[in-house]
Amino acid sequence: MSALLFPAEGKGVAHRPEPDWAQVHRELKRKGVTKLLEAVRPLLEKLNNRPMRHVGRSRRQLYEELEKPVLKALPVHAYELAFWKKARVHPDYHVEVEGHLYSVPYSLAHKQVEARYMEGSVEVFLGGRRVASHVRKHAKGYTTLKEHMPASHRAHAEWTPARLLTWAEKTGPSTAALVQGLMERKPHPEQGFRGALGVMRLKDKYGESRLEKACARAVRHRAYSYKSVAAILQPHLEDAREEREEKPPLPAHENVRGPHYYH
Repeated sequence: MSALLFPAEGKGVAHRPEPDWAQVHRELKRKGVTKLLEAVRPLLEKLNNRPMRHVGRSRRQLYEELEKPVLKALPVHAYELAFWKKARVHPDYHVEVEGHLYSVPYSLAHKQVEARYMEGSVEVFLGGRRVASHVRKHAKGYTTLKEHMPASHRAHAEWTPARLLTWAEKTGPSTAALVQGLMERKPHPEQGFRGALGVMRLKDKYGESRLEKACARAVRHRAYSYKSVAAILQPHLEDAREEREEKPPLPAHENVRGPHYYH
């Protein structure tokens, strides 16, 4: 290998033959590469310590005298590739990054911002100033910091879906079904807390019995919202009779096959 890497020199630098790299490559592909690399290491040391003709110093000496004194310490943390994207803050004061939504101060709703995201973190900037920082999540969902919420939303931060459902079940099964459906129809259950708490507050104004009947009517019509329940209670529609339109049978016709055709 030494003969391959350091062929015999000619009468000048210009005549020094180039190593046979194809042969070197073939040698490196042979079995026992580790031993081969161990054999190359002293040859590399020999090359670095050999004085160069035009300089009169070796590569090692030049490194020690010129380069090593000005080297800076390596960073504490390894370099991490970062990506940037422009984004519009949603009305619910969240920014979408790779399928996950991260909160920013609620006053920035509808603002144009920039998101910088890496493997383990997400940062949001407005005009070059960082306004939010989060641990990155790689699954769909919401990450919301309490300090980013307006005061009205902050009051709901202590609630959980289970706690809301337990409270709704005390009024009745229909109220619980409506609260559950209201939260399930939101991208994230916490986004339905405001409507669910609004429904529960209707109990203080209209009573448990009326609220349970109104929720039952709303569930039958799949109207899972605070506005729907309030619209039923205000004009006392929870006890109103629901008339179903009777549909006449299909007329006899040769093109109407009937259910027996498929059996």
